[in-house]
Amino acid sequence: MIISAMNSTIDTNLKSPNLPEDTLKKLAQDIKGWAHALGFQQTGITDCDLHAYEPDFLAWLAQGFQGDMAYMARHGTARTRPAELVPGTVRIISVRMDYLPPNSNAVAVLQDDQKAYISRYALGGDYHKFMRKRLEQLAQRIQACIGEFGYRAFVDSAPVLEKPLAEKAGLGWRGKHTLILNREAGSWFFLGELFTDVPLPIDPPTTTEHCGACVACINICPTRAIVAPYQLDARKCISYLTIEHPGSIPEAYRALMGNRIYGCDDCQLVCPWNRYAKASQEVQFHARHGLDRAELTDLFLWDEKTFLRNTEGSPIRRIGYERWLRNIAIALGNTPSSPAVLAALQSRCDDASALVREHVAWALQRHHAGAAQRADNIVKKLTKKLNSKHY
Repeated sequence: MIISAMNSTIDTNLKSPNLPEDTLKKLAQDIKGWAHALGFQQTGITDCDLHAYEPDFLAWLAQGFQGDMAYMARHGTARTRPAELVPGTVRIISVRMDYLPPNSNAVAVLQDDQKAYISRYALGGDYHKFMRKRLEQLAQRIQACIGEFGYRAFVDSAPVLEKPLAEKAGLGWRGKHTLILNREAGSWFFLGELFTDVPLPIDPPTTTEHCGACVACINICPTRAIVAPYQLDARKCISYLTIEHPGSIPEAYRALMGNRIYGCDDCQLVCPWNRYAKASQEVQFHARHGLDRAELTDLFLWDEKTFLRNTEGSPIRRIGYERWLRNIAIALGNTPSSPAVLAALQSRCDDASALVREHVAWALQRHHAGAAQRADNIVKKLTKKLNSKHY
């Protein structure tokens, strides 16, 4: 994904024209207006200086918190030094786009253990190409105004520290869950960047955070992945486990995953600032194929052809069919026993994938152990009742 995204962008050998300061100031204002018209809810401009963020990022890597995400350590210092990634870059236009689907009923789905919980960002279409196309359109508007200039658009698809850049551009502050928070929008939004060689005036950074003493996101995390304020151990995070982790999910985390089969939103759902979040008007991000209310048993019965058809143009497609079944098997192991649940699991006892078979076996063992425990409890209650009678 990273290579294709970088190779598909415009030739950055183009150089921007020399523009007077007053023209650059007006251009920055126009850019924000054009971005808003293109569907971005907020736009900020910053420079390339991320030296204040580099030590924390390197320390995060040194602790191995990235897990299997080896790409986080690739490209040397290009991630923390944008001008190394795209030579000639002097400014970065940072944008956010709200994605929360209307009537997503997230809490209700989480509380219904028969249903599959999918992170709200993944219920609709893939945001990568969608937002990058909008950024390209923004670049074309700029080009129509000033002539050819050097730029490159990124949306979560290259070694870019998008959250520090958004913070520097004034889009919000980093919450204790490590996501960017905005006082008017919470955290339900995507970020994107336009690297450019145009020396636009920069916006003031967000220098204060507004989380205060609140630790709701830390306390709610099912797997305690937020190991300290502003520190996430991805290896424990359900989003990482269900999306990025390719193999067997450690048993210590399986029961804690509940019915979450793709990602996790708990830290966002509990955040007080998300009371201000607004539903997205972009149809691209609205739920497809009933995934916002789907039954676990129904999804587990999808064959690969159905999976590919129903996840076409969706971020879910990237995990592949095998991980999809792995994740649902765990969720089925965490739901109360029923003939439908047991039948669904038993239908894949002999699945072609050893990974799927392993997690199905775990789920069935959970149900069998639960049944044995319930039977034992019944016997104990009867025995206690009989012993309490005097004959």
